[in-house]
Amino acid sequence: MSAPVVVGYTATDAGEDALALGVRLARATGAPLEIALVLPDDSRNAITPPDAGYVRHVREQAESWLAGAAKTVADAAHHRTHLRYAESFAEGLVALADELGARCIVVGAANGGIRGRHRLGSVASELLHSSDVPVALAPEGSRFLDSATALTRVTAAVGTRPGADVLLEESIALAVAASVPLRLISIETIDLPAGLDTAAIRVAGTEHAEGVLTRARAALPEGLPADAVVARGDSIEDAVGGAGWDPAEIAVVGSSRLAQARRLFLGSTAAKMLHELPVPLLVVPRTRIPEGERR
Repeated sequence: MSAPVVVGYTATDAGEDALALGVRLARATGAPLEIALVLPDDSRNAITPPDAGYVRHVREQAESWLAGAAKTVADAAHHRTHLRYAESFAEGLVALADELGARCIVVGAANGGIRGRHRLGSVASELLHSSDVPVALAPEGSRFLDSATALTRVTAAVGTRPGADVLLEESIALAVAASVPLRLISIETIDLPAGLDTAAIRVAGTEHAEGVLTRARAALPEGLPADAVVARGDSIEDAVGGAGWDPAEIAVVGSSRLAQARRLFLGSTAAKMLHELPVPLLVVPRTRIPEGERR
């Protein structure tokens, strides 16, 4: 069976968005779905120990929310629920994902976002600066997409910086597991030297992007339907916005080169992409944890 998909669930719109995306990923890859709700761990607070009755009430409420989430999933995917305690929601999710050897952690957008767009909340931000497991971000409104809608494509934003090989491997693995085409996309405004005139920028950008795609194509396995495109624009946001997106696809980007080994860190390019992407985004660490090392 495929590595599980862990959903960070809360009884909110963001939690429902994350659950909806988690179901789609689980269905597409044949993976089990692990639905997790994390409560604050107050047991070590020696100054003001928590009231036993209050703790029991909170736990019962959390269990009720998880039961509701499980009812929503029903037969759409093989699933389990987990109630965990940790110092932070993100910490609890990472610990569970490590324990289960998860493919990814899925979380929703912060409240107040525009439908179909991303808005990072505190949990997603913490995960994107600490997780050693890929993190999938569900845009606002993911819950309204029919859960039976299949994943249609994986789009990988490829480059040549450290971690590009891991990004490509993860994208290929996801496309193969879901039996969907892979699209390689290179943004021509990335990595250009400063001070060039407009015409030179266009020429250098196109050559760079096409070179990136040529190298990426060489790593593709036989039989995987794949396409490669150059996203052009006056800015990263402009290029991404005009790239053409299917609501049922998922985009994949790599962690920043500034990230610590085996950890995520959302770089400036990915952050700019996030503002324009109308589809889920999967962020992968730039280095891989050797098989068997994760606990």
